[in-house]
Amino acid sequence: MKFSHLAAAAVVLVSCTPSSCIDAFVPKNLGASRLAKLAFGMSSTASVTEVSTVPIQGMKPGTSGLRKKVEIWQAVDEENKNYVENFIQSLLDTATDANGGKMLETIIVAGDGRYYNAEAMQIICRVLAANGVANVWIPKSGIMSTPAVSAVIRMREEGKCQGGIVLTASHNPGGPGEDFGIKYNEGFGQPAGEEFTDKLYERSLEISSFKTLENTDDIDLNAEVGTSFALTDTSTVTIIDPFEEYVDCLKECFDFDALQNFCQRPDFSILFDGMHGAGGPFAKRVLIEELGMPESSLLRCDPRPDFGKCHPDPNLTYAADLVKKMGLNGDGSPDTSADPKSLPTLGAANDGDGDRNLIAGSGVFVTPSDSLAMICDNWEAIPHFAKAGGPRGVARSMPSSAALDVVAEARDIPFFSTPTGWKFFGNLMSSKEMFDKTDYTPFLCGEESFGTGSDHIREKDGLWAVLAWMSILMKANEGVAEGEPLVSVNDIVKNHWAKYGRHFYCRYDFEGVDSDDANKVMDLVRSSFVSGDLSSVADDDSGIKIISAEEFGYTDPVDGSQTSNQGLILNFEYSNGDPSRVVFRLSGTGSAGATIRMYLEKYEKDVSKHDEAAPVALKNLADRALGLVQMEQLTGRDEPTVIT
Repeated sequence: MKFSHLAAAAVVLVSCTPSSCIDAFVPKNLGASRLAKLAFGMSSTASVTEVSTVPIQGMKPGTSGLRKKVEIWQAVDEENKNYVENFIQSLLDTATDANGGKMLETIIVAGDGRYYNAEAMQIICRVLAANGVANVWIPKSGIMSTPAVSAVIRMREEGKCQGGIVLTASHNPGGPGEDFGIKYNEGFGQPAGEEFTDKLYERSLEISSFKTLENTDDIDLNAEVGTSFALTDTSTVTIIDPFEEYVDCLKECFDFDALQNFCQRPDFSILFDGMHGAGGPFAKRVLIEELGMPESSLLRCDPRPDFGKCHPDPNLTYAADLVKKMGLNGDGSPDTSADPKSLPTLGAANDGDGDRNLIAGSGVFVTPSDSLAMICDNWEAIPHFAKAGGPRGVARSMPSSAALDVVAEARDIPFFSTPTGWKFFGNLMSSKEMFDKTDYTPFLCGEESFGTGSDHIREKDGLWAVLAWMSILMKANEGVAEGEPLVSVNDIVKNHWAKYGRHFYCRYDFEGVDSDDANKVMDLVRSSFVSGDLSSVADDDSGIKIISAEEFGYTDPVDGSQTSNQGLILNFEYSNGDPSRVVFRLSGTGSAGATIRMYLEKYEKDVSKHDEAAPVALKNLADRALGLVQMEQLTGRDEPTVIT
């Protein structure tokens, strides 16, 4: 029976025998002596209780789940009482409706290890068990990268898992006063779509009660893999290996034996920055244990609740240590004082939950948009694509640069531009699997916000991107003997630009802007440029002229759903005729205030100009756009918080 139908009941008790109640949180695979030891002091009753509650405003998930300050989730203030319970019950009710009115049988619960991860996980398990979820899977320690969660949903026990609750705020900071979040992945491992999250939000506004367990002890999240805990007579939590399915999935995409041999070359090295997030242990498992790289290849790969007080966003600003060690300045340009012989061949970074990536080579930063385009152009180096004769579809988020577009056109690969949010790629990847329509797999996709991935799972995957670049380097150096100079990341980048032209690209983030002020900026762009008379826009000394403006909307080619208000695009032209564009968008990944993102792109075919640093090449365009939208006048901000 659906929970919503039980709202009138004040308390529902599930009776159990004393022995079964004592066993409720005792691992099933322990010997009698330890069983007796753990049973001592445990509660003699376990009850399912229905608790009255009231709706809490603001539980509307953004592009990747619901993110709020951790104190809101902790219900520090009375107005947020039962915040986690309300959200999870609303989520379960929505998932039950989507499952034809039947409660899901198997759900994985995992998190990125941030502050409040373990406490929230205990609350969630009690709500799941009280609602009748039969099997709850938790990775040992409770920590798991988001890509690995998707792999478990798709692969473990032949896809038995019907959904995943992921405790993460991704690249946002963690710790007291910082961010916490919960997102939901559906049965094919993909982030919940807008139809699901809209219904979840509607449910959160009408909820009147939730179900939970009382008189139970906490689950031992550090129990051995395979340990089971019987929460009720019908609900069991099992501790699973966080690595198994994910590593198997990567081995289907890449040639691990060949990569292991390549990694033994004395002239190849890698430096991977885990930023104290969930991806660190996975990098250790793959790069060190599987491929044989030395431990010195890892930087900050131990997960910490506050990410070591760093901002776990893999960009030039927040991965500054890695950037410096790769021989780069803060703007991504080469540091001419660095000794090239001391620099790693390849540098990479993950974010808090392991789904984003930064790619760099010795003295060269590869923008996420360029990285995506270069992976596409070098698909022969990646077995996942090569064995199928190449990708059957590629896609980028609209704000990302058009570098992928030109490669897709040249290589005759179907191409899509989608709104920001990995869920929009999910339908394209699963077009055949879910809708029995065109099969676009193998599929390659990415976002300018340091996200890259393929159809091996239904999430972006930071470590996948690193292995893709290792495979590209391995392929490029097939005929290079030891002692001869390696074909470097810089060589691959420069050759790509010479072939296709360079898309200069960077992003200005104005973080923590007053929401009303941020909306004023967006409203001005709509009224003055999208709907306004562009012929009346005055010229300035830059010679950069606005030629068109539009608001991006998207009709999904698979299910026909429509998404509007996905970004404001201003198209410009330089005095020499070179095209450029600026995109304005409010981010959906923050937890407080608003973040205005301004995306800058300029195409340059002239090879002699390709070595200029992107922020320098785009400075005039940025100044022109900021002046037109009156950024400083409307927000009080005279410079961005971060430039990436």
